[in-house]
Amino acid sequence: MTSPVRASDTPFAVVVEQGKDYYWCACGQSKHQPFCDGSHQNGPFSPVKYSATASREVYFCGCKGSAHKPLCDGSHNQPV
Repeated sequence: MTSPVRASDTPFAVVVEQGKDYYWCACGQSKHQPFCDGSHQNGPFSPVKYSATASREVYFCGCKGSAHKPLCDGSHNQPV
């Protein structure tokens, strides 16, 4: 697999805690979207670390096409 699986057509809204690290699934195969569960094993993808600088709601990319990984940039609105 050279391209990630599109896990969702919309972003995942998540309330993050300041000072906590989150590992976003880059391959799209995790059963615990938007976070990594190790499904990428033996593949070309690695999870992307997100360190929360504030406690707030953020939008993690679900289509896996964002140029601002791991956060959504609206790429899901582009034709596949």
